[in-house]
Amino acid sequence: MKFIETSDGPPPAGHYSQAIVHGGVVYCSGVLAKDPENPDAAPGDAAAQTRQALQNTQLVLRAAGSDLDHVVRMIIYVSGIEHWAAVNAAYAEVMGDHKPTRAIVPVNAFHGDYIVEIVATAVLPGTE
Repeated sequence: MKFIETSDGPPPAGHYSQAIVHGGVVYCSGVLAKDPENPDAAPGDAAAQTRQALQNTQLVLRAAGSDLDHVVRMIIYVSGIEHWAAVNAAYAEVMGDHKPTRAIVPVNAFHGDYIVEIVATAVLPGTE
């Protein structure tokens, strides 16, 4: 197992790794829409948070040797089903033609003003 920590993205807020690589697969921890360059900034609406959380996920995946184009599964936790359409539209905008398996899970509120948390599983290029 290889434990991934990158200073490019937001640091872990607890006792966990940003990702683990094992057997050619990258398992990412949940990622919020915290701006790594301005961590005290308000996270924005559901669409902005989805884009930022996906950008943060990309940073972790790159540190692990992968990227969003190699994601095979995405789980999106959303604090309210009313955000589904905005999350889905921003997700489609960022992911483009790549369509990994996905689940959107409505949850209760997150800490602060966060609406979206994204968990990704990807493969390393060349292992697909």
